[in-house]
Amino acid sequence: MTDQGAYHEGMRTLQDERQTRPLADRLEQVTVRSTFTAEDCAFISSRPMMFVATADASGNPDCSYKGGLPRFIRVVDDRTLAFPDYDGNGMYRSWGNALVNPAVGLLFLDFESPKRLRVNGSAVISASDPLLAEFPGSVFVVRVTASKIFPNCPRYVHKMQLVEFSAYAPRADYVPPVPAWKTFEKFRDALPLRDRENNHDEQP
Repeated sequence: MTDQGAYHEGMRTLQDERQTRPLADRLEQVTVRSTFTAEDCAFISSRPMMFVATADASGNPDCSYKGGLPRFIRVVDDRTLAFPDYDGNGMYRSWGNALVNPAVGLLFLDFESPKRLRVNGSAVISASDPLLAEFPGSVFVVRVTASKIFPNCPRYVHKMQLVEFSAYAPRADYVPPVPAWKTFEKFRDALPLRDRENNHDEQP
């Protein structure tokens, strides 16, 4: 989906093959919006995770899971989301892609009462965002300006239950454990100095 229209030629080809063009057009008319509703805001802020799709400047795709505690994703105005980027494996596949191609797709899911919401938009990454201090453990803050917001039928979302939040999810007044892989000998000499210094608190 782009700002030039909801469907490109490839989508139209398959819609016509399956005779779903009128349905696709109706879904766009009825469900697609460019601003967040109150229900969208409540749903997004309640999510402890999301999936993020990005692509590099050549269109090579990447998909990533991003997790935290509920309310780690904020709707800051009727078109903008803000959320932290936490310490990871250092490859920066998602946000490195966004630096060269800001188009992103976000998928929010509720597995317990099956529901899903998609947000397509444009991402900006900042290490000096005014919200940085409000996200404990944040390295950067990512802001996504929505261009298309739309729910999807949840019929194929398997019903699953959250057992517990990750012990690694940052939060106020809490020091997450060191992930085990950072203690492996094959990675030790490649770790940033800050991680090598922190490994005196190694976890098994």
